[in-house]
Amino acid sequence: MVRPIEHRGLLKDDGGDIFTDVGEFRATLYHSLCADVGQDTVPEAEWRRGVGKWKTTTSSEKSELVPLAWVEEPCDSSNNSSGENGPERVLMAVRHRTRPFWGLQYHPESVCTELEGAKVVANWFREAIAWNEACGRIIDRRSDILARRSRRASLLSQILPPVPAAVTEQHQKKQPSWRSHALGFRHSTDSIPLPVGVSVVDIVEGLGQAAGGEQQIVLDSATASSSGGAPDIRGRYSIVALDVPEALRLEHHVGDRHLTAILPPAAGAVPSSSARSREEVPLGDHRSIWHFLAAFHEARRLPRGGEDGGQVRSPSPAGDLPFMGGFMGFVTYEQGLSDINVAFPTDRGHHRPDVCLSWVTRSVVIDHAKRVLHIQHLHDPATKGQAWVDSVIKTLRASPRWRHPSGGGDTTDESHQQQPRMRRGSKPDPASRVLFGVSSITKPGAEAYEAKVETCQDYIAAGESYELCLTDQTVVRRRRVSGSWPDTTATAVGDNVTVAVRAQKKRRRSSLTCSSTIITASSPPSSSWQLFRALRSRQPVPFASYLRLGGATLVSSSPERFLQYDERGLCSMRPMKGTVRKSAATAPTLADAERILHVPKEEAENLMIVDLVRHDLHGICGAGNVAARDLMRVEEYRSVFQMTTVVEGQLPSPDGQGKERERYTGLDVLAASLPPGSMTGAPKKRSCEILHEIEGRVERSLYSGVVGYMCVSGRGDWSVTIRSMFRWDDDDDAGEEIWRIGAGGAVTILSTPQGEREEMFVKLAGPLGIFACQE
Repeated sequence: MVRPIEHRGLLKDDGGDIFTDVGEFRATLYHSLCADVGQDTVPEAEWRRGVGKWKTTTSSEKSELVPLAWVEEPCDSSNNSSGENGPERVLMAVRHRTRPFWGLQYHPESVCTELEGAKVVANWFREAIAWNEACGRIIDRRSDILARRSRRASLLSQILPPVPAAVTEQHQKKQPSWRSHALGFRHSTDSIPLPVGVSVVDIVEGLGQAAGGEQQIVLDSATASSSGGAPDIRGRYSIVALDVPEALRLEHHVGDRHLTAILPPAAGAVPSSSARSREEVPLGDHRSIWHFLAAFHEARRLPRGGEDGGQVRSPSPAGDLPFMGGFMGFVTYEQGLSDINVAFPTDRGHHRPDVCLSWVTRSVVIDHAKRVLHIQHLHDPATKGQAWVDSVIKTLRASPRWRHPSGGGDTTDESHQQQPRMRRGSKPDPASRVLFGVSSITKPGAEAYEAKVETCQDYIAAGESYELCLTDQTVVRRRRVSGSWPDTTATAVGDNVTVAVRAQKKRRRSSLTCSSTIITASSPPSSSWQLFRALRSRQPVPFASYLRLGGATLVSSSPERFLQYDERGLCSMRPMKGTVRKSAATAPTLADAERILHVPKEEAENLMIVDLVRHDLHGICGAGNVAARDLMRVEEYRSVFQMTTVVEGQLPSPDGQGKERERYTGLDVLAASLPPGSMTGAPKKRSCEILHEIEGRVERSLYSGVVGYMCVSGRGDWSVTIRSMFRWDDDDDAGEEIWRIGAGGAVTILSTPQGEREEMFVKLAGPLGIFACQE
């Protein structure tokens, strides 16, 4: 993957060409194919003496090529055209003997290529200029430059100027109500200490937000109270959106030239789906949904606490808040495919939203580090927002959960686990699934998945991709369980044998034997919120989330941050690739995991995605504004160890006076970076096209998409939707909920089908385990 490059510049003669004055260096290699210029015809003895290494000796066509750099790779005779077992001679750089053509096989732009190896780019440019001068080439500087700019134009720069205020007032009565929604709002907030033992679960339930409503949003740092790990692994803030049914919601389906605005109930109306109105909003002059969102968000942007924006001055506590109000919601994987022009059917058999965002004006932010709760309200200046804030504080303090918390904190909330407890080492028993209302679980077949891995490797060997992030889905059919045990049969489909059991009726407590281990459950998860409580307790992570939005329900225990950005333009992405199960048999300690993961195969997975993410950021931030830190750091979580790298970028400032409207925001990075590189492979577009075929054209939907927020202050934070389960209301069948769990891994040429299959099932075990004994 990263190898020393032998090049002509090391000979110190006049043949260095683009390697002149370049010293020794190591470079990143991604290639699946290599060029044959007759290198295998050179006898080993002559090759070692340098005879024939720097010239071609076969056909007249190949004699026009001059080798400039080589790498020798160990290989077997099947990969060596000479039929010998010696190292394979791989051409790394070449030039045409008489024309100004050069080619490189290694990657000078890779984060792991040493800086010495990047000098060839400057040398190549020098050679190109020299060629133009020597040949008397005339450059026409009057014509437009054909090469693309290194940075995309910002979303805001592509939006038509706002309508003058006088015209706006004149036509205000004719405009749809979404146009004026939340304009000129102010921010009110208050803070109170968070009692010891009070968790996010206590707050949500204490405020009556977990009653199974049709619209709910919780972003949960479930590891925040953990004493181990770095701060960015633990997380710091949790955010609970309040009164979401009363918020404006925007939905967009890929392929539509419009979006749907679901408007809040009229003043005094009961907040229900029947009281809400829906407006179809043409995208019009907006090129995409992202341009519309940029314009909508910009019109409602507020300064942070203590800043004077000429419109509002927020109380000082807002200066530390990651979220004051704004958009919260999800973006699907298919929206990302559309953004990079990957073709898929126009008729997808449904019309579900691919972008679903609520404009949240009432929320609670929990600062776990300072043990402080912030209650906040974005409101019309004509109303008293502080009155609502005070009412929430009063409700919280009167709640039994506030006065008598569960005591479990954020990671050990055992009294609310709502799942069987079993000893480590015991095997899954499908019979236990009946306790959770599960009628069937259909998992990917082991042999079928391994065959897909081999197909991925065929594409890689053919040079179509470097890395393919293959995934598959498990389908769980589950009854809507009440407080009683269901009287039915549970069936496990897939790799497990089919087992049928009949649960006892009307039992509040039940137990059965699972591999000589007694399982007890106080009450089954009878709602998606209870599933979330079980998952966050079983698998606490810094970017957990629970959403009921736009007909979708998401229960996520994602450990991976996709993108974080602040109002000053600092962006951070944390691609996660390389996984090992945390167990006594595999990797009981962090040191063991580091030994297992710091091998060429795992490092290659991470490095390829890191370079892809750097490329995505460079397209917005520009050259010199992107850097990687904590390269390939192994992080510890409850059930797995993960290899992660942090990639940071700085958005450019507006150029000159009057350019504020053209500035870049975090939304530019979000729109340019989807779908997440850690879920696609590299190169992104071609890899997505290949995966779409290998995965049987099955939509990933919420899985592999992102969940998060974009605040009115300009801040934002998004996580990759992995280690999760989701369902759609219109997908339910005959009184059963159909839950889908995606899992997979990155396939490279170094992968083994068995290893990839095992990794997929390890990742699947976390979410699937809340339905049964899966420890």
